[in-house]
Amino acid sequence: MNSLIHARGLIKRFGDFTAVDGIDVDVRAGEAFGFLGPNGAGKSSTMRMIGCVSPPSGGVLQILGMDPRRDGPRIRARLGVCPQLDNLDPELTVLENLTTYARFFGISRKTARDRAAELLDFVQLGERAGSKVEPLSGGMKRRLTIARALVNEPDVVLLDEPTTGLDPQARHLVWERLFRLKQQGVTLVLTTHYMDEAEQLCDRLVVMDGGRIVAEGSPRELIEAHSTREVVELRFPTQDQGAYAEKLAGIGERVEVLPDRVLLYVADGDDALAEVHRRSLSPASSLARRSSLEDVFLRLTGRTLVD
Repeated sequence: MNSLIHARGLIKRFGDFTAVDGIDVDVRAGEAFGFLGPNGAGKSSTMRMIGCVSPPSGGVLQILGMDPRRDGPRIRARLGVCPQLDNLDPELTVLENLTTYARFFGISRKTARDRAAELLDFVQLGERAGSKVEPLSGGMKRRLTIARALVNEPDVVLLDEPTTGLDPQARHLVWERLFRLKQQGVTLVLTTHYMDEAEQLCDRLVVMDGGRIVAEGSPRELIEAHSTREVVELRFPTQDQGAYAEKLAGIGERVEVLPDRVLLYVADGDDALAEVHRRSLSPASSLARRSSLEDVFLRLTGRTLVD
């Protein structure tokens, strides 16, 4: 298996509250592995244990073949960390943010400068090397934070919500850089709320809810196991969409009523739409689409916000 991260029955408690409740995880070398889940699901607590900044309360956890309770500094030296909030030094230039950070790992000044220049070219910030951090756009700061996470040539890169708050163009550029890292064999572990991001980047992922893993597999495996091949979205010209649920019964595997539309989970969207019209139902609009990871996520974790 060549697991770089191995957890069995991993637990994290904060007083009487159990944030992570006995999860099993294996992350293999060279793969992109994702943790998905609503707020409070236990993702961040798990990432902090993997990052050796929060000790486990129970269970087994091995990172790079070492025990984080005993070998925390050695493990951290081989990890790259991209936190959810950028914590770059605004008083330093773009280049200095990388070279100064490299010195924490005992990297020589010359090697740090050479490596920083390579990384800035990689994240397309070479022309901004002498700029201060503050004027950079959000996307540029995110790419710089990713470059900083790579300065020690880590075995595993931890990315917590890597594109939160970015506009679509910046998100796609960050995705491109992360995909290139995957191609180079870098092991990525990320949390994200963007389902399209998980589908784009993750080879495998787990869905967490209430501190437990409720599903695991590749994006395609999860869709096949927990949803249908296609989803039909129907919007009827009335405020009471639920009034049509009984009339749609039996079309596909299940019917889900939302405030603004009705969802039909079906094997074939065109056949389902034809059946809708055969029943003399006339939605104001209709859409047949492929099932997505978001459909799986919402079915497993629900649509209700949890504070």
